[in-house]
Amino acid sequence: MKHVIALDVGGTGMKAALVAEDGSLLHEARRATGRDRGPDAVVESILEFAAELRDLGVRRCGEAASAAGVAVPGIVDAENGIAVYAANLGWRDVPMRTLLSDRLGGIPVALGHDVRTGGLAEGRIGAGRGADRFLFVPLGTGIAGAIGIAGRIEAGAHGYAGEIGHIVVRPGGPACGCGQHGCLETLASASAVTRAWAAASGDPEADAADCAKAVASGDPRAREVWLAAVGALADGLVTALTLLDPRTLIIGGGLAEAGETLFAPLRAAVEERVTFQRLPEIVPAALGDTAGCLGAGLLAWDLLATEVPA
Repeated sequence: MKHVIALDVGGTGMKAALVAEDGSLLHEARRATGRDRGPDAVVESILEFAAELRDLGVRRCGEAASAAGVAVPGIVDAENGIAVYAANLGWRDVPMRTLLSDRLGGIPVALGHDVRTGGLAEGRIGAGRGADRFLFVPLGTGIAGAIGIAGRIEAGAHGYAGEIGHIVVRPGGPACGCGQHGCLETLASASAVTRAWAAASGDPEADAADCAKAVASGDPRAREVWLAAVGALADGLVTALTLLDPRTLIIGGGLAEAGETLFAPLRAAVEERVTFQRLPEIVPAALGDTAGCLGAGLLAWDLLATEVPA
């Protein structure tokens, strides 16, 4: 059976799958990245994991994978197949496409940015299916975005398109790792809500999920923290939809797990802020933490579809 290898590399763990031509998952697996052992060890872990999947595919499907797709965090040069930089993994200028192709017997390999790859999956087979224009925004440790246009993800001229987390929504606000102050992700990411709720509740162990539960139970302190984050998020999203005019706005990541505790006030806040803009449909992501892996599989199949036969 013809299939491809899909890998989604995160800061602490990797998800992988063998993906059939119809998009079905023939096998799924997870493994730690082992980042505590350094960037070289992380790269070797990825290569070993991919090689094991190749061998498994031969045994189960009767043939080797036709291609592979891998999604990685940080700065990615997808065109040249280079994982340029990832702060949480410590690597710089890793020729990931070449390394993987060599380890997998010379098969073609597609490299993608983790959020854009997840957005590709959400757009084609998830919450954005059928939308010709969408914006995918996962709210996790940070905030990023993927701009979907007619079945593909726009990377931008330099690969930085969609960095909505670094829109300044509160000038002079909290310092951001990017060097600015008041960036969206310093105020509305899961880690920002965690910091704010830990301070407001007096519990250093409290996190964003605890804040959401407290909001649902009617805690006024939690509501204040939550609505401050929702307000900042709405400001950032309105800036984005003013520029991009998406038909669908897909919200994912850890904060989206709060369900209507997030979506009800967020929809109201965005609606309050729009004037001439057309209000997009605001929906939760559908694929959860499998989006990156599914998207990597789509990248691999896309690569095969564009190859010119010898």
